Amino acid sequence: MELKISWPPRLRPRSIQWRYTLTVGVLFLIVLAVVGALVDLGIRSRVTADIVRDTRLAIVDWAAEMRPGHIPPPNPTPRADYLQLVDSAGQVVAASAAAAGKPPLTTLRPPPDDRVQDITACLREDKCMSVTALRLEEGVARLFWNGEPHYIYAGKVRPPGLTMHYLEVGIGAAVLIASTMAAWATWVVVGRTLRPVRAITSRMREATAGDLSLRVPTPPGDDEIAQLAHTSNTYLERLQQAVTAQRRFACMASHELRSPVAALHVQMEEALTYPDQSDARTTMQRALHTTERLQALIDELLAYTRVKDARPSAYQPLDLAALVREEIAIFSGGTPIRLHATCHPTVRGTQVQLASVVNNLLTNARRHAHSRVDVTVEHVDDQAVVTVQDDGAGIAPEDRERVFETFVRLREGRRLDPGGSGLGLAISRETSNAHGGSLTIEDCPKGTRFVLRLPLMGAQPQNRAPQTGPPAKDAMPLRDTRG
Repeated sequence: MELKISWPPRLRPRSIQWRYTLTVGVLFLIVLAVVGALVDLGIRSRVTADIVRDTRLAIVDWAAEMRPGHIPPPNPTPRADYLQLVDSAGQVVAASAAAAGKPPLTTLRPPPDDRVQDITACLREDKCMSVTALRLEEGVARLFWNGEPHYIYAGKVRPPGLTMHYLEVGIGAAVLIASTMAAWATWVVVGRTLRPVRAITSRMREATAGDLSLRVPTPPGDDEIAQLAHTSNTYLERLQQAVTAQRRFACMASHELRSPVAALHVQMEEALTYPDQSDARTTMQRALHTTERLQALIDELLAYTRVKDARPSAYQPLDLAALVREEIAIFSGGTPIRLHATCHPTVRGTQVQLASVVNNLLTNARRHAHSRVDVTVEHVDDQAVVTVQDDGAGIAPEDRERVFETFVRLREGRRLDPGGSGLGLAISRETSNAHGGSLTIEDCPKGTRFVLRLPLMGAQPQNRAPQTGPPAKDAMPLRDTRG
């Protein structure tokens, strides 16, 4: 059974070290007090039983030496300090040397049906004795004293430790000392245990949004505190990366938003400054085009943040091959798109977001392709793999990771789509990461090969010949984020 101590809210110590120390001290005090009380009772009972046994044996030895007409004085024995033979009138008939000339040890007169009784008699406050009173049998009384009842008293002085409660004082002192030592040991052990935690707390307080490069000290070993330190450092590292990415994103977003806002401001200012030289309709059309670009940029920024904050609880099973086929069907005319699907892997995700990723990859591939785009859907081990490959100029190996950063656009991308924002591939990678997958660019003999990997929910391979999608016509292009 687990014993818990519940401190009142007002009295509960705020420090874990104090709380554990007080709890252990109180528990030790309670447990040792109970053990001490049991020990005290056991010692007292054992000593009393030994004294009673000795006094009774002393009475038996003396009674065995008595003869009619001859009552010998009791021999000195360590079993009893005092021995007396008392008649029914309370007169001492015979006694040991120590009890000679003394009044009866007690006035107790055992009845015939309970001839042996034991009591404790105190001569003074610091001296008590255990007395055993024996009523001699009626046959002996008739033989020795014509039937007059006689009593034998045997007394033995109790140890001072029992009389003056020295035993209780000693046990109480031992309990207090042991409880104090246990509390002190707990204070030391918990203090040493929490020392790394204090260091972690102090370093975490020093870490601010202005300086997230601090790391907490890591204690040796692999216990819970060491794991806490490792986890805290990992958290600080991720927080630093997130804050750095957020600042960089905010800086780049403000830079991208500044251009259309500045252009709109210049157009409005020019129209107001030179009203006679400006055509109102032309100015409004330019302003409308600028606001459309600004709105598209804001929409993509919102889409990027929504993807980063998406929750997996809204995911549903999706047939990835069917989703890719539906997106290919949107395109018509222009560069043909060939689909090769050997299975129908099922993944969990948001259809709108995954469809946006596939659409973005197809749009970029068609924009940069020379003659065709090949799309493959398959499953490898426990992953569904979608490959989108064009036969264009390709992307240099050193730029393959840069194109997934926000607002990064290469020269070829700016040439083919001057109005792009550079967020499409960043959103696509964030979407794949949010779904537990990945989006990378792999080596290929010609062009660019985008590979989307998503964890399988349940794959159902179908032995079908590679399927080819219909050639597509021009469709409304997405913003180019390649390059």
